[in-house]
Amino acid sequence: MSVLTCRDIPGGALDGVLGRYRLSLTEVADGQAIPGSYWGDSEAGLVGDCLFVRADTPVHSALHEAGHLVCMTPDRRSALDRDAGGDYDEENGVCYLQILLADHVRGMGRARMMKDMDEWGYTFRSGSAAGWFHGDAEDAREWLQRRGLIDEYDQPSWKLRGDSVGTVALRAIAGVGA
Repeated sequence: MSVLTCRDIPGGALDGVLGRYRLSLTEVADGQAIPGSYWGDSEAGLVGDCLFVRADTPVHSALHEAGHLVCMTPDRRSALDRDAGGDYDEENGVCYLQILLADHVRGMGRARMMKDMDEWGYTFRSGSAAGWFHGDAEDAREWLQRRGLIDEYDQPSWKLRGDSVGTVALRAIAGVGA
């Protein structure tokens, strides 16, 4: 398959996104098992507030699992080891958010994210990630907005579910540019 992997994007591209959420990224050496990986192989892993990837981890997997970290409740996040859990609505929110986050990863973008999601085998009622995102994902968008995870312009708030203040707001309060 020809999906974009972590080795294909500039160094620090994922760190920049995760750092805005105060989440950690740990890179695992080639050939080593990825801690917290639900699916195994090259798929990203989750333990606590840390995302684990290898150079061969697909970027869509890294952003999907990062989306789980953002969308889950604080109590689930604190006990997290491999299985993000969540319900149907949260899973849709995660898929929607990973598409939005792709615009903030140098070398990715949402069009490539949706192509890679289709290539990897994500399934949507409308037949493709783009068809779902543009025509059938209003419930996912509203789910994210109700929890303060995106704004009315589909921009990430850079806060985790359950956070009272996101990093953008913290920087504004501190007088530091966002």
